[in-house]
Amino acid sequence: MRAVDHEAPVYLHQLPVPGEERYASLALVNTRFTLSHGQVDLLDDADAAHLWLVRHELLPDRVALNGRQVGRLLGLREALRALFEAYAAQDRPPAESLATVNAALAAAPPTPRLAWTADGPHRADEPDTGNPAAAALSLLAEDATDLLTGSEAAQLTECAAQGCARWFLRSHGARRWCTTKCGNRVRAARAYAARKGR
Repeated sequence: MRAVDHEAPVYLHQLPVPGEERYASLALVNTRFTLSHGQVDLLDDADAAHLWLVRHELLPDRVALNGRQVGRLLGLREALRALFEAYAAQDRPPAESLATVNAALAAAPPTPRLAWTADGPHRADEPDTGNPAAAALSLLAEDATDLLTGSEAAQLTECAAQGCARWFLRSHGARRWCTTKCGNRVRAARAYAARKGR
């Protein structure tokens, strides 16, 4: 495996969208987006997928990914996107998308453990670490399940900026764009169209 350059390209410095800091599954769906020069895929090869999982603390750095595991990660991303779209449309998701998420949940189910900390005993559900890549997918699927079934699900929204396709959690009902950058781009396009129309 080639050494990964940890100096991130400029497009990795996209402003994070609201909700990504709490939901890794939302960040996963947002790893494919469009910029002025075209489509960007932050998971375009095994090294990039490995780096993304490591940065999100879902995979130990020493664990390499093979092509099949990357394919499953990409499949989960597309399944989650389909589930988000179905939720927003108040529709049923495609059966294969639901099956992909459920397969990821079942691949490395968490095992209940009794943990004892300074605060005393408490239950801890630990993912199966026998297959770290499957555990990462299971954690992402569980994260998405928590998002879609939790109180914040009603805030899940796709950015209204043309071509953006990123999802975020709306902090207030009037918010339509994932970042101020998208909002400014839409307003600038409207202003340009209005000037051109005159």
